[in-house]
Amino acid sequence: MLRFDVPPVPANVIRLEAFVSFGFCVAAWFVSPWLMVVPALQGLVRGFFGHAYCPSHRLWRAILEPRGRAGRLENAGAKMFANKILFVASTAALVLAGTGSGLWRVPVGALLVFTTLEWAFAFCAACWVYGAWYKRFPPKQA
Repeated sequence: MLRFDVPPVPANVIRLEAFVSFGFCVAAWFVSPWLMVVPALQGLVRGFFGHAYCPSHRLWRAILEPRGRAGRLENAGAKMFANKILFVASTAALVLAGTGSGLWRVPVGALLVFTTLEWAFAFCAACWVYGAWYKRFPPKQA
């Protein structure tokens, strides 16, 4: 459902966040899976508490807005859903790495694909699923 209880988020700030998440995924792939702690924390804060509480979101917004480069405002509900998925996938990668399994690369690989779609093409797969779900199953009106 569209969230109107949280402020909308600028599109280009979201794309920059996706690029940063992509960078952490690449670094985790080639350096250490423990680098997925950062996307997990960002997904936790942005997904469950809101973008306004994320220090990196506030930093990117403070850099882009004065320059007029923040982009159009988008509803934060779908972006919060995407960040919940970021949290779950990053946490899964960390748990798998902690157990010594090489399967940690599966959620990191999925995040590589989806973060690339967001930062390179402005296509948020989680946002698409979010919208499709609520079209198919609209919330009950009280």
